[in-house]
Amino acid sequence: MNVLSVQSHVAYGHAGNASAAFPLQRLGIEVWPVHTVQFSNHTGYGAWTGRVFDGQAVEEVVQGIEDRGVLGGCDAVLSGYLGSADIGHAVLGAVAKVRAANPDAVWCCDPVIGDVGRGVFVRPGIPEFLREVAVPAADIVTPNHFELDLLAERETHTLAEVTEAVAAVQAMGPRVVLTTSLVTEDTPDDAVDLLASEGGRHFRVRTPRLDLSVNGAGDAIAALFLAHWLDTRSAEAALGRAAASVFGLLRMTAEAGSREILLVAAQDEYVSPTRTFDVTEVHP
Repeated sequence: MNVLSVQSHVAYGHAGNASAAFPLQRLGIEVWPVHTVQFSNHTGYGAWTGRVFDGQAVEEVVQGIEDRGVLGGCDAVLSGYLGSADIGHAVLGAVAKVRAANPDAVWCCDPVIGDVGRGVFVRPGIPEFLREVAVPAADIVTPNHFELDLLAERETHTLAEVTEAVAAVQAMGPRVVLTTSLVTEDTPDDAVDLLASEGGRHFRVRTPRLDLSVNGAGDAIAALFLAHWLDTRSAEAALGRAAASVFGLLRMTAEAGSREILLVAAQDEYVSPTRTFDVTEVHP
């Protein structure tokens, strides 16, 4: 399989394509990475060097790939953080080119907007672009709980409210929604939930809460979920596999006390996770 991944990139550490590409490759998927930014490190450090590319730069790279005549073999487009609206439109253009060459190709859009405790951290106009343009055109979306609420324009506290918000997002267009970092009234304090929704059914995995704060984990789980969904065409199966792998990655990172996720050291977790978790169908 081949995945066109249009995301940010850092030279040191793991975020964007530097987080998503290797797990996909470790699972045997060819990745065609197109970078929207090239930074020395994640901006969470407070200081970095590098530059943001404009939409034209992304379009030129995608055009060059199209000129090779290979887009018909592209199975999916994966996108993440959007630095600007013109980058967003460049991603839409890439998706259109891939779908024209391969109508069966899917778009997995990670609608990066913000998070609990940090609020919205993208530029003005990006949340609206994602809600009104990108998400309706995507096949799979992978918001965290905070982003799900923003996309559905409501606050959710119970599982029933979350599934209603998911249904509202699915009504926009995407058929699969993976909600990460989910915390509802019935989530234990020492746990965190993930919810995968498809075809009117909702599947939950509950994993232990780990004591760490790192960047790039969301990019990795979006990539892993997409990989397993492409393999199984099942949100239930993809959720179980992706959750197990990411937990293994984060457990190793926490045990090492590392500020960066141990993406390479944990590579066996992508293929054969050390610990697996029950996938439960929930009926709110």
